[in-house]
Amino acid sequence: MEQLPIVVIYTDGACEPNPGPGGWAALLRFGRQEKVLSGRDPATTNNRMELTAAVQALLALNRTSTVEFYTDSEYLRRGITEWLPGWRQRGWKRKGGVLANLDLWQALEAALDGHTVTWHWVRGHAGDRDNLRVDRLARQAMKK
Repeated sequence: MEQLPIVVIYTDGACEPNPGPGGWAALLRFGRQEKVLSGRDPATTNNRMELTAAVQALLALNRTSTVEFYTDSEYLRRGITEWLPGWRQRGWKRKGGVLANLDLWQALEAALDGHTVTWHWVRGHAGDRDNLRVDRLARQAMKK
């Protein structure tokens, strides 16, 4: 069986004020190779930028991979690891009704297809070099 490449991904989203203009960034690392992605939205929310960063990072993978995914967003990590199966089971609804950011949750689920992803939460602004880097890139994108 072929060994899948191991890719490390860090993502972050920013929005100021929230809602308002937002930016997102992703850092993908495969061995010594790095790819940096970023973008902005003039009218959005922080959670949409977190999800957009994750979707764009996964879509940038050009082959099936084993992914170590790092985020400082509990919304993203818990959504994908804990809440998503229930949403899907209820027809993409929360127990209380409408699911916010449905389009991005569905895009994220589709972008995961074929990849083996381990999700890691890191405390934001706590000294993790790559988390600080994507935070800075997301804020730069937001201000463009």
